[in-house]
Amino acid sequence: MLASLTAIAAYRQGQEPVADDNPWLNYIITAEQTIINLERIHALRELEDVNPVLDYVERTLLILDKLPVSFWIREIIQEVLIWSEVSKGGTLRQRKAWQKQGINLFVHNIGSAQLYTELNHAETQDNRLQVINTLIATHGLIGQQLRGEVPFTENEPLQQLVSAGMLAPQELVDILLPLNHCIIAGVSEDLWSSIQEEVEQLIRQIAYGTYSEEATVLQRLRLLRTHSIRKGERFDTELDLIQEKIDLAASLAPIKEQTLWYVESALQDFALDEFIKVLLLAVRHDKTDLPVRHISFERLMNMMYYDYKGSKKINVYKKRIIEKYLQDLTWDSILDGQNITSPHLKHSLQSHPELPDTVFFTFEFSPAAEKLIEFCMEAEKSPLYEKAVLMLFDLFGLRRDAYDRFHNEEEYLAGMNQTADYKKVILNYIVGSKAIDIGPGGGVLLDLIEQELPHIQATGLDISANVIEALERKKQLEGHTWHVLKGDALQLSSYVKPGQADTIVFSSILHELFSYIEYEGRRFNHATIAAALASAFEVLPVGGRIIIRDGIMTEPASLQRRIRFLEADGLEWLQRYQKDFAGRNIQYELVNDQEVQMPINDAMEFLYTYTWGEEAYVHEVQEQFGYFTPGEYVNFIRSTLGDAALIMENRHFLQEGYTEALQGRIQFMDEQGLPVSLPDSTCLIVIEKVNVG
Repeated sequence: MLASLTAIAAYRQGQEPVADDNPWLNYIITAEQTIINLERIHALRELEDVNPVLDYVERTLLILDKLPVSFWIREIIQEVLIWSEVSKGGTLRQRKAWQKQGINLFVHNIGSAQLYTELNHAETQDNRLQVINTLIATHGLIGQQLRGEVPFTENEPLQQLVSAGMLAPQELVDILLPLNHCIIAGVSEDLWSSIQEEVEQLIRQIAYGTYSEEATVLQRLRLLRTHSIRKGERFDTELDLIQEKIDLAASLAPIKEQTLWYVESALQDFALDEFIKVLLLAVRHDKTDLPVRHISFERLMNMMYYDYKGSKKINVYKKRIIEKYLQDLTWDSILDGQNITSPHLKHSLQSHPELPDTVFFTFEFSPAAEKLIEFCMEAEKSPLYEKAVLMLFDLFGLRRDAYDRFHNEEEYLAGMNQTADYKKVILNYIVGSKAIDIGPGGGVLLDLIEQELPHIQATGLDISANVIEALERKKQLEGHTWHVLKGDALQLSSYVKPGQADTIVFSSILHELFSYIEYEGRRFNHATIAAALASAFEVLPVGGRIIIRDGIMTEPASLQRRIRFLEADGLEWLQRYQKDFAGRNIQYELVNDQEVQMPINDAMEFLYTYTWGEEAYVHEVQEQFGYFTPGEYVNFIRSTLGDAALIMENRHFLQEGYTEALQGRIQFMDEQGLPVSLPDSTCLIVIEKVNVG
């Protein structure tokens, strides 16, 4: 076993390491500040009561211990690995002292090399020490060059080891290959497997001096968006649109020679145009008199993540606010150096006197904004969530209709994609050659139309830019032929031209429009449903159809039902729901301490939320699933759309899953206390536009 692994094992068993024997270990274990790339952390709580730097160093050493390399190479690589992370260690007092000495603690490979030099006097003529110092200073840069974060010039010191005669080209290859295997596989074995060939090719180019041309600005942009491209970003298409407005090669020319630390980790969830705007803001600085060699986004990365339901998530509140800030910045205003005047958000470029070649980019929120964001994060757990988000909209001028969902958006889209079987029945009623799916969610109906009705061109229309972006990525990744369109379902004629739609589908979306959209000054307004149906009917040709699949109420509405709770907190749920639900006044009478009697539609409206459980409560309590009885729906359609609306199909049914989900949680009974089935939950209505007169 490597001596370094023996030292770590002894420390983990409770032995204090001897400072003179293992100064690198003392630096790492005395760290009072966590410095780590958050990109591959699944939950921030993983950082509690652990030393992620020590864990990483140990993983790299364990890999080295198993590699078939010669003794002298193993010793060199071990020395590099144990020292390459030391600038992330030390007590806060030590770190302050290091900074005063000129140790670069912000560019960690350089800082670690400086600490190694100071302790081992590597500036002497000892070739071995100089080789190790260079390997520490360039530690990780080969992988970062492949990611676009650093230019090739940062790896030139490795070539100088060959030109200075300290190593032969093949010796450098023989060291760099296992060294980078340890460095990259220490992060992820899968990552190493995926880029091993590229790493080997770049190492040989460095060692033999065959690397001929620095990557262009646009090439680096593509590398920096690798993760986003894998998630479905249409990089080339979007880049072409941006280049119609701005000369990127000229405007971003400075980054050709600059390192961009943590940029992908900080910005990979932002759209390409937003990412490029941030880069433009970062390179247009006047914070230092010297040429800038490094731009660090570490502070931005650290502020953009937090734990949500046990997993590391991007802080979507901050992200949406930053998105709005960047949208308000035009390309010309950035190039002209004009800033947005905002009392609650600004971008920040900072430098430090001891690091004149480095600038630090981040966004700064006002204290009031920070507190409001904290409130939103806490309110996720309660019905205060809606009020918190509305306050956020008001403070930053965000559009309410575009940002209804925030953190449950991913879960919502995933949930929509699990309803394929329920939605297949819709396919039987689609006519013509062009169909529009209003509120397409995760794209499940679009996929079904493409698979089962390939002659029909399907388009998904949604008002949320985030849903549209997610569907665009899905389309890119999976090669779909359907389209997506950002638009308002209440104003379809503004987006859909005559002849663009033969069938318009409202699948599980009308109740959301009814519940969330403030129409004529209020939510839960039947006029919202009327506006949506009229908007769709207007753009349909004669023979075109509207298909509605949504919640339904029971008639007669005077029916009473009993609910016996089989869970201890069931009645508390109902009491909370009655207080929190804003759709209408929910009524119930206590029969005993675990049983209530309710109007059938109030009972079912409550059970729709109760079914989904505690995690979904804060969102489900905002929605009213049933808003018409079957008879009311027919009368409403006729009064809204007139004689030209022929109702071709009008049926209702209990959607599968509700009975099973409530089994063991409640007993559903009639007024006499006899068990009865749950009533129908869902309607299917098909309306055809016909000639009249």
